[in-house]
Amino acid sequence: MPVLDIGRTRPDIVFTRVQVAVFVDGCFWHRCPDHASFPKANADWWREKLDTNVRRDRAIDEALAEAGWLVIRIWEHEDPAEAADRIESIVRSRYQPRPAPSKRE
Repeated sequence: MPVLDIGRTRPDIVFTRVQVAVFVDGCFWHRCPDHASFPKANADWWREKLDTNVRRDRAIDEALAEAGWLVIRIWEHEDPAEAADRIESIVRSRYQPRPAPSKRE
């Protein structure tokens, strides 16, 4: 995504024409509110690691929004068809057809 530098993190799907970036987030790695868990071994390290992931996610969301992008985050546990329908609806709502080229006479 050459629009701006957001580090090593890249969206999973990008719709450049309508500036929509889609991330599919793993429940463990991104601390899903429904399925987050924390390992008991080395708990402090894991808590900081996962907190850092979430902070990075929010920073990326903010940076993309400031650049005019819409960020969609899908959880890994979401129904794929429902997620695809949601993405399609959002992308279509942002789509502005290009004007037809004028004919030379």
